Amino acid sequence: MEISGIISAIVIGIIIGILGRLVVPGRQRIGILLTIVVGIVAAFIGSGVAAAFGVADTKGVDWIEWLVQIGLAAVGVAALDRTRSRR
Repeated sequence: MEISGIISAIVIGIIIGILGRLVVPGRQRIGILLTIVVGIVAAFIGSGVAAAFGVADTKGVDWIEWLVQIGLAAVGVAALDRTRSRR
């Protein structure tokens, strides 16, 4: 992966994290930095999952890949919120 690919993955990860946070209902007790980290991790993992299923590179916008990434970010945000609320 080239540096431009890593930078674009980070930018997309930020967007994915914010969208994942919006999908989770209610108020989340995690900060924006953790949301961004969750988004970046979800973007990388989601890209791998989409590539494994052969839907990562399609003509036009990769909607399935985006949905997988947003879903993973939502799960990550919800999981972190649960661990934060139990403290």
